[in-house]
Amino acid sequence: MWPLADTAKQKRPAVVTGLLIAANLGVFAWEVWLGLAGGDRRWAGFVTEHALVSKRLIGHPGDAQQWLTVLTHLFLHGGVAHVVGNLWFLWIFGRPVENRLGPVKYLLFYLLAGGAAATAQVIVDPGSTVPMLGASGAISGVLGAYLILFPTAWVWALVPWIVPVLPVPAVVFLVLWFAFQMGGGLGALAAGIEGGVAWWAHAGGFAAGAALVAWAKRAAWVRKT
Repeated sequence: MWPLADTAKQKRPAVVTGLLIAANLGVFAWEVWLGLAGGDRRWAGFVTEHALVSKRLIGHPGDAQQWLTVLTHLFLHGGVAHVVGNLWFLWIFGRPVENRLGPVKYLLFYLLAGGAAATAQVIVDPGSTVPMLGASGAISGVLGAYLILFPTAWVWALVPWIVPVLPVPAVVFLVLWFAFQMGGGLGALAAGIEGGVAWWAHAGGFAAGAALVAWAKRAAWVRKT
């Protein structure tokens, strides 16, 4: 299913979501320029330096540059489909979540969810030498937060094998999405596949996002509307 719109009400402009989208697009434009101006080697060098590599991080725990990749990898993408897909999900689900958390808490939440997602992937696959990049871990956290904050919302989704567009309860959409990530992660573990989709970053980010916002609600750090 591909989300097209949601029914959650928003009363404030989603400034941080817009800035995050702009930052990701800006970094991706820089990647494209590096590839065009310097060739694949220059692009690969930039990505390799700033992407998160589990084995490199675990093997150099005192290297600040490696810890910085926990942040920088969130703004790198491997292609047009990768960046467009991630940022579209962020646009649909991030705006209402920002509306409820407020811009400062939302930015902190986004970065924490991204860090938790990266941690989950490193724990599951500590020996991986494949660079991990993309905002999907943090955005998965946004999806987990949306599940907690808007359990009665609906998502207009593209479901081509049923009907072109179908209204789906947000709970159903997000639980199915999470189940798909878990299934992909378990399948990759069983098959011994390294690299490809960072399934456990997605699942870990989603779980962390849901847990963080559930805690924030109990602490009365979430706006009612």
